[in-house]
Amino acid sequence: MNSVQTRSAERALSGGTWLIVCGAMLYSILTVTPLMAKHTAGDWDWTAPILPLVVDAAVVIVVKLDDVLARLGAHGGRWPVALRWMTGLMTLALNTADSALKRDLVGVAVHSVAPLLLIVTAETSLAYRRAIAAAVAALEAQHRAEREQREQAARERAEQARAAAREEREHAAQLAREQREHEARIARETAEREERQRREEREARERAEAAEREARERRERERERHEQERLRLEQQARERAEAEQRERAEQAERERRERDERAARERAALLDRGPAEGKLPEVEARRIVTTAFESGLSVRQAAELCGWSVGWVSQRYAEHRDPGTGGAELAIAGR
Repeated sequence: MNSVQTRSAERALSGGTWLIVCGAMLYSILTVTPLMAKHTAGDWDWTAPILPLVVDAAVVIVVKLDDVLARLGAHGGRWPVALRWMTGLMTLALNTADSALKRDLVGVAVHSVAPLLLIVTAETSLAYRRAIAAAVAALEAQHRAEREQREQAARERAEQARAAAREEREHAAQLAREQREHEARIARETAEREERQRREEREARERAEAAEREARERRERERERHEQERLRLEQQARERAEAEQRERAEQAERERRERDERAARERAALLDRGPAEGKLPEVEARRIVTTAFESGLSVRQAAELCGWSVGWVSQRYAEHRDPGTGGAELAIAGR
């Protein structure tokens, strides 16, 4: 069965379903409207067709959405089923209510035909649509599988053709490669003979150059040895001179430290004498003042150590602060 026949069957099913739905809706409106007019207030009897229209609109919605879901291969769940059966039972109840109230069994049977046909048609059309959708999906899957098989067979044939062409190319390439290898072997043997001759000549030249280079290197090494010996003697002479210079510097440093230590001992001895009992000689007083100035003592402490007045000691301190006055030279001469 092809797609054209499938679409034709779907159109027939859809047309028949909508024909039954429309006929049942029209029959329901004509049957239920008088019943609703009897049970509605006189001023509102014009609203009698509204209820059958609402119920039939729900039937239309259910049938249309079931059609769409069946085409998509989906399922709406339990609520669409409940709505479908509820609208069908409401239509059945509204169509048979008037005959049932009159206890007219024949009327009940006659008026239940359209609602029952509507319910069964809705369920049957849904089942038909789902079955058609499943069959179409299976048919498409079969066609897709057949198409894939044909494509696979075409690919295999193309691959076989490519393999045969590749084998032919490889055979021709192998023949050409063997020919090239034979020619290359002959050329290589000729080149090897020429290379062997050139190598022998080169080795002879290299031996001569090596002998000459060895003699030159021997002369160079001898010259380098003399140069190194000269540099070694010069280095030793520099090291001895530097050692002597370091010794002289160390000797001078030791002498300076000894002088400083001796001067420090003398200053300490002068400072440790305590306050003078009387006025010391000027030379000795100057030496004490100089020592006190260098030690950072105050003028009063220096005056107590030498026995001279604070003014005289202040003048000597000023001379030490400003050697240009000549006082420092006198102090040094006194020392």
